Amino acid sequence: MGPGAGSTAQVRLGMVRVGLWLIAAVLVVRQVVAVQLQPPGERLTDLETWIGPEGVLHVNGSLYDADQFTGTPFAGLVLKPLSASAENALGLAWTFGTLLLVVLLGTVAARALPHPVSRRTSLLAAPVAICLLMLSLPVRNALYLGQTSIIPVLLVLLGCFTVRGQRAGGLLIGTAAALQPAVLLFTVLLWCTKRRRAAVSTGATFAACTALAWAAMPRDSWTYWVHHLAGVGLGASPDSLGNQSLHGALLRLGCTGPLEVALFLTLGALVVCLALPRAVRYARDGQLLLAVAVTGCVAVAVSPTTWQHQLLWVLLALTGRVGRRTADRYLWPVAVVLVMTLPAHMLLPNKSFLFPLRDNAVLIAALAAACAVPFLSRTSPYFQTPVPTEYAPAVRSRWRHVPLLPFWRRVVTRPNLLLELLLIRVCYSCYDYVREAARGGRAAAERHGLWVHSAERALGIDIEHWANHTVVGVPWARGFFDFYYESFHFGVPLTVLGVLYVRRPVDFRWARTSLGLATLLALLGFWLFPLAPPRLMPTLGFVDTVHGVQDFSKPDYGVLTAVTNQYAAMPSLHFGWALWCGIMIAIMAPRWWMKALGALHPLFTVCSIVVTGNHWVLDAVGGALVVGTGFGLTYLLSGPRSTHPVEGAAGRARGAGGVLAAAGVGGATEAAGTSDTVRGPATRPAGAPVPEGPATAVQAAPAPAPEAVGEPAANPPAPPARAAPAEGSVTSARTPSAPEPRSSPPR
Repeated sequence: MGPGAGSTAQVRLGMVRVGLWLIAAVLVVRQVVAVQLQPPGERLTDLETWIGPEGVLHVNGSLYDADQFTGTPFAGLVLKPLSASAENALGLAWTFGTLLLVVLLGTVAARALPHPVSRRTSLLAAPVAICLLMLSLPVRNALYLGQTSIIPVLLVLLGCFTVRGQRAGGLLIGTAAALQPAVLLFTVLLWCTKRRRAAVSTGATFAACTALAWAAMPRDSWTYWVHHLAGVGLGASPDSLGNQSLHGALLRLGCTGPLEVALFLTLGALVVCLALPRAVRYARDGQLLLAVAVTGCVAVAVSPTTWQHQLLWVLLALTGRVGRRTADRYLWPVAVVLVMTLPAHMLLPNKSFLFPLRDNAVLIAALAAACAVPFLSRTSPYFQTPVPTEYAPAVRSRWRHVPLLPFWRRVVTRPNLLLELLLIRVCYSCYDYVREAARGGRAAAERHGLWVHSAERALGIDIEHWANHTVVGVPWARGFFDFYYESFHFGVPLTVLGVLYVRRPVDFRWARTSLGLATLLALLGFWLFPLAPPRLMPTLGFVDTVHGVQDFSKPDYGVLTAVTNQYAAMPSLHFGWALWCGIMIAIMAPRWWMKALGALHPLFTVCSIVVTGNHWVLDAVGGALVVGTGFGLTYLLSGPRSTHPVEGAAGRARGAGGVLAAAGVGGATEAAGTSDTVRGPATRPAGAPVPEGPATAVQAAPAPAPEAVGEPAANPPAPPARAAPAEGSVTSARTPSAPEPRSSPPR
């Protein structure tokens, strides 16, 4: 790489860094505005409950009489001086102070990443960490409620990574334990990692702070530590979804009484015995931040009550590295980020058998980080150098500037299935949310419906009324098209994606991207042009064959009434997705009858959406346009899809099938699922195991031209020219040398 390329890379890195800091600043401003725009009675509600005019810190008596204060007596002692502050000034100062703590927390966590760290990571880690913290549910919850849960996490990180001296670090961690007693688990981590002065200092500081609070507020201390057993039962109901601890999960599953207590103690002890040795091992391995995160996840699980604003430990666990392949490295961080930033209903479908997983998603993530996820050790050859991702050779396009994103290369290897399913689910939830939010009102939708109907009459394609009433008179046809409309909309695209994932992994990403872009464009249509389908036009006389006669002011579609937008008709994704499936099957299917079946699917779909009164003909045209645009954008961004192997590239073959594929025998390459690419050998890290099985690269020689049997070639090929030996070289004995020229002819 020349000096010019290096300077260009530095400029790009600087621009990315500036952009990330700008995004972090925007998120900070957004949080301040969002909190301050809340009505006075709805912002900083917990802080108002504590130190407001009628707060528990103002009223004489115990802090825990009304079960509104859930902190320790030491926390009440620290917060009590703030009760004399003005309410408005305190609220604004509290919000800015919390945001400052979040920025400091992200900076400390970024500096605590295990070494060695690349220069790019060291420059980008801090703004990325701050952005993730600002988007996380615990930080947002703490800002809206006015909670103090960020302080214990920050004190632990400062005590482990920033301050000098074990006693000073133990002082900070002990103070954090006085605010949140579950932090005492860090004394085990400190003791087992030979930081025993810090462990002793932590215990002594916790005891001193607790004794100070006991001396100042003996009644409150007795109520908290003895009557409530370290705060058990304070605050909201422990079986609510906000309590993401083992105790809360068992209560939500229906366990109560002594059985629940026994199960909670048993499971808690099991988690501690499994997780703390892992944390100690990671700390000795040089991954102290991961060890802190694992210990914090243990505290989340075994604490009797762990509310949403106390779950920041789980977000820190994304620093662990999982997987030997580069493609697998994204699964764990993406899963943690999604769990900690999105509501649980966006991660899993609304099915009753999935409720135990959905309601305890954060707890499951904490338990996985603490006990199950196989984080790599720094001694592993894959820690710094995972098995690289293989990319298909670039395909030349007709235009100079295509692809617009040259770094968006076509990956040869199969993507991680869990990551793909998780992203598909989240993207569909976002699509469903935007689709529901794009409600333009009945009047506008019916007005647009009249426009579309008039346009179709002008074009001579207004066949919806005739087709609808014709099918209504034929019971078997009505039943068939109703069934087809309701049954194949989701099943066929998912099946096509599944087959591509298994058989054609190279084309899977290309197909998935084109479908996603088409769906995104359709959302713009739903938002900008709400349209009433024919069955919801009261003056045109259409029959709703699927749902029957409806009251247009209060339609009833069963369980779908409240979760569907009936005016999201232009463009028709029923037809758009069906057309995408037909194109995929026509391109990828190896048999003609498969291609024919693929072509029938969009045909049956367009018939079903028209005859059932669910779409206009122009809706199908709009669906075709967004699908075509999706393919076009995929082409512009990532380049053309190759349909033939690139000439001159070396093929990688495994066993006899690989030899046939590399030699050009038809069918072998298609069976491998990579008919349009030729993969080169991947570079493996030093010390990594070599995959079993023979791997032979065969270079096909050009076949000779066919000739008549027994007849010599008309123009026999000339023998290859022999290279002249270099000056001073020794000629082989088998190679006869030319005779030296003579000055006179021989006699």
